[in-house]
Amino acid sequence: MSRLSFESAAVIGTGMMGPGIAMTLALGGLRATILGRTIASATEGLAKARRQLAVLSDNELITPLQASQAGERIGASAEFESNVAAADIVIESAPENMEFKQDLFARIDSIAEPSTVLTSNTSGLSITAVASRCRHPERVLTTHFWNPPHLMPLVEIIRGEKTDPGIPTRIAALLKHCGKVPVLVKRDTPGQLGNRLQGALIREAIHIVQEGIADAEDVDLAAKCGFGIRLPVYGIFEHQDIVGLDMVLSISDYVSKDLCNKPEAPRLLKEKVARGELGAKTGRGFYDWSRKDADAVRARRDRFVLAVLKGAY
Repeated sequence: MSRLSFESAAVIGTGMMGPGIAMTLALGGLRATILGRTIASATEGLAKARRQLAVLSDNELITPLQASQAGERIGASAEFESNVAAADIVIESAPENMEFKQDLFARIDSIAEPSTVLTSNTSGLSITAVASRCRHPERVLTTHFWNPPHLMPLVEIIRGEKTDPGIPTRIAALLKHCGKVPVLVKRDTPGQLGNRLQGALIREAIHIVQEGIADAEDVDLAAKCGFGIRLPVYGIFEHQDIVGLDMVLSISDYVSKDLCNKPEAPRLLKEKVARGELGAKTGRGFYDWSRKDADAVRARRDRFVLAVLKGAY
C-alpha cells in the first residue's frame, strides 16, 4: 500500500454526496468505486463525479491532467460484496436512518477485511450507535463531508466510543493528502461539531423571525453581509480574542439572557411543517419559492465557494 496505507475505496451512495467523496479520494490517488443499488444508478454517480472533476478543472483548482487521471481511477459497480471485500476503506453515504445504517454496517463489517476502515458520512447520527451491531466497532468512525463535497474543504472526523484511537489520525492524514481540511471531534455527540454551531445559529435565526424582530430575508442578509463573509479567514475564537474577552464577557452577560435557549425546535418551525410549508420542495417555507429559484441559489453558492477556493490557492 501507499505511505498512507490506503489504495482502494468503496463509496456507498450515488446521490448528493457519494460521487463527490469518490472524486475526492481519486484526486488523492486512490482507486474509488461508487457502489449503487443498480449499475444504472452507479453509472450515473460516476458521471456526476466526472462532471465535478470538470468543474474543478475549468476553474483551475486542479489541472486537466489531474482531472483526467482522477477520472480514470473512479469506477461504478452494483457488486457490493466483492468491492467491499477488496477495499482498504469503505465510506457509506446512505439515507440518514439509524436502523438502515446499523444493518448496513453489520453487513459491511462481516464482509470487509480485518484491516479495512469503515466510515459513515452521517451528518449527525451517533457513530457509536451505528456501529453497535458490528463485531469490530473499533474500526468504525464518522467522516462527515460537508455539502457539496467536491467544493467544501471541511470533513469532520468523529470517533465512536469503541473506535481505535489511532484510526482518526490516519484518516485525517489521508484526507489532507486528498486536499481536504479535517477536524477531529473528540466525543460522539449529537450534531458533531459544525452542525452544533449551525444548529445554534438556526435556532436563534428562527426565534428572531418568530418574535417579529426581523424578517427572514433581513436575517439572511445580516448573516451573509456581516459575520458570515469574514468567517473563512477570521474564526469565532480569533474574533473573541482580538476584541478582548472582557468585552466578550460583558456582551455575553447582557445578551445571553434574551437568546432562545429552549431545548426543542422553535414553535414557528413546527407550525410551518404542520402547514406543509417545507421549503423549496413544496414552494413555500421561510421564502415564497414561486418567486425564487432553488437551482439559481445553489449555483450562486457554488460560484462563491469556487471564488473563495481560487483566492486561497
